[in-house]
Amino acid sequence: MFNQATSALILVDYQTRLLPSIYEGEKIIAQSILLARMSQILGVPILGTEQNPTGLGPNDERIKKYCSVTLEKRSFNAAADGLANQIAAINPLIKQLVLAGCETHVCLMQTALGLQALGYEVAVVPQACGSRSLQDKLIAIERLGQNKIMLLSTEMLAFEWLKSSDHPQFKNILALIKNQI
Repeated sequence: MFNQATSALILVDYQTRLLPSIYEGEKIIAQSILLARMSQILGVPILGTEQNPTGLGPNDERIKKYCSVTLEKRSFNAAADGLANQIAAINPLIKQLVLAGCETHVCLMQTALGLQALGYEVAVVPQACGSRSLQDKLIAIERLGQNKIMLLSTEMLAFEWLKSSDHPQFKNILALIKNQI
């Protein structure tokens, strides 16, 4: 189970020059914003990554505004470019990482596997992940599952973080989810 006190949300490469090519890109952005808003309400840290932003542009401003830190990287695996150090600097107690981003079969997948190799418990929210090709996304999601990366829906994650309807932010999160449907 994922716990809000030990979690961080990592938003991978929602970049302006890449997004127009992403299959169902606007749906992916909407789910990512929902994840970010839930995280913000619950006090879960949000970090972003940008792959070679001089070539692919910065992250979409709708995503970037939620990130307390955005790591510029050259490696497809953000863990190889210091993402774990950024996470530890925010809160050394973070052991669970929830990832969403683009492209699912490249940077998202390699970052998830890289962070898992460093000992983090990693989950991916497929609803908020995209690739240019739906087939590439589906193959990547299958591979992540085969590698014991947890796959969560946005709502599954929300209710795991809340744990109970007694949580002080339950009504706010529920309203957020209902407004997205």
